[in-house]
Amino acid sequence: MLNENAQTELTKTVSGRDVAQAGALCYRRNENGRVEILLVGSRRNGRWGIPKGHIDDGEASSAAALREAFEEAGVAGLVDKTVFGTFSYRKDASPNQYHVAVHLLQVSRIADKFPEKDVRKTRWFPLETALREAAQPGLRMLLSRVETLDL
Repeated sequence: MLNENAQTELTKTVSGRDVAQAGALCYRRNENGRVEILLVGSRRNGRWGIPKGHIDDGEASSAAALREAFEEAGVAGLVDKTVFGTFSYRKDASPNQYHVAVHLLQVSRIADKFPEKDVRKTRWFPLETALREAAQPGLRMLLSRVETLDL
């Protein structure tokens, strides 16, 4: 028989918790005027997604999205303060459910050096290709909405 504390910990482990994150849907226009989307590879499995991560205490989700975009992909630019959309996902080895508030980020600068340069792959994709390559279904849904925007 488990004591009450052990039972509580077991319940947390099995059921997980909800974790708020912020993400940046990074875009630019190429020389032909077509929208391109920047995707980053997961450190765990290499699947394509957007820069995303935790929101610090007191930090706006738009600021967190901008910070994560730089840390994971070395990009900076104009971030939309309004949440473009949200999606949820689970990590393979975690019981937690992650809820991502996604902000559009118009990329204007790409750094040569950034914190996760040596541990992540980054690639610009035409919007149509990014739609196919994105790992999370919720992210693919948000990318399909980008097609209707005048960016």
